[in-house]
Amino acid sequence: MLTGKRILLIIGGGIAAYKCLDLIRRLKERGASVRTVLTRSAREFVTPLSVGAVSGERVLTELFDLTAEQDIGHIRLSREADLVVVAPATADLIARMAHGLGDDLATAVLLATDKPVLIAPAMNPRMWAHPATRRNMAQLAADGIARVGPNAGAMAERDEFGEGRMAEPMEILAAIAARLAPPAGDGALKGRRILITSGPTHEPIDPVRYIANRSSGKQGHAVAAAAAAAGAEVVLVSGPAEAADPAGVRVIHVESAREMMAAVEANLPADAAVFAAAVADWRVADAAEQKIKKAAGGEAPSLTLVENPDILAAVARHPTLRPRLVVGFAAETENVVAHARAKLARKGCDWIVANDVSPASGVMGGDVNTVHLVTAAGIEDWPAAAKAEVARHLVARIAAALGESK
Repeated sequence: MLTGKRILLIIGGGIAAYKCLDLIRRLKERGASVRTVLTRSAREFVTPLSVGAVSGERVLTELFDLTAEQDIGHIRLSREADLVVVAPATADLIARMAHGLGDDLATAVLLATDKPVLIAPAMNPRMWAHPATRRNMAQLAADGIARVGPNAGAMAERDEFGEGRMAEPMEILAAIAARLAPPAGDGALKGRRILITSGPTHEPIDPVRYIANRSSGKQGHAVAAAAAAAGAEVVLVSGPAEAADPAGVRVIHVESAREMMAAVEANLPADAAVFAAAVADWRVADAAEQKIKKAAGGEAPSLTLVENPDILAAVARHPTLRPRLVVGFAAETENVVAHARAKLARKGCDWIVANDVSPASGVMGGDVNTVHLVTAAGIEDWPAAAKAEVARHLVARIAAALGESK
């Protein structure tokens, strides 16, 4: 997905610099070329030899290197890249960027570039929380510099825990891909009507409690936004999602699976339907009209569950209003592809977008997704990417499929 893209990676002087070796490898796997600049402090953590071996390019370290200046030149270096990435962006490097210093190769390149810049901050939690760092970050944000992370977690220092860990290589990769993704507003879906479901459903137990799941709605909402940007008329039927309503989309808010089913049926026909919502499989047969009180003896109430309507199967097998393309999602915690294949056959849809949502994946509520597109023709394994990028790629595939079916 990054074929032909040119990345200039500036590696700062922090222990997280070792992660950049994996980042470079993953960028190159996806077709990007990577040039690197090491600060003087970075060379205390990774060597030019190791970075050059992974990148396959000459590693640059000094501003006053006459040979490098003749061959490349820091001005040309700063402008030949499609994106400049700073990782790890230490507190010192962030401060120097915010104040416009240019006394070494890294800061001179950053000062001279006319290309977008993405930083991945990494530092001790106290340094990240310091007022000076907060001021410097605010200045970089005002200058239009994007960032990914930092994350919370254990630090290199013994017994240290907090916000300041550099984002993982796959997270940085996703942010790079999202930053470089072309705009989807190419009119590929102009004149098409796309119906999309997103988010969880809430199935009431009583007026206070409900059955739900951990879906944030980020992926489904991203698909809706990408389809609208591609020129489609988009109807988004959304459960109680964390994601904000996308612009240029008609949004119908629902709570339960039965409400979602009714809204979907009311908005057919459509050229394509994408069912990204995580619909609860069951609901309470008789939800209480008043809050269920705890019994005196502590005995738990007995709940009778009944199956919710199968929205995907109902639309995929609709005798008159079936869209030309029906796409389902399969959120699995094990045997992802096998379960998706079975779901494709069972539901009668055209495609299944399958992903691993086990707790270790970080997909539920996160910004990165790794999906497998399962069709009758086979399986496509897509690399980990920002959910917005996954959405753009899926929308491009939908546009191509609808074009072929004319």
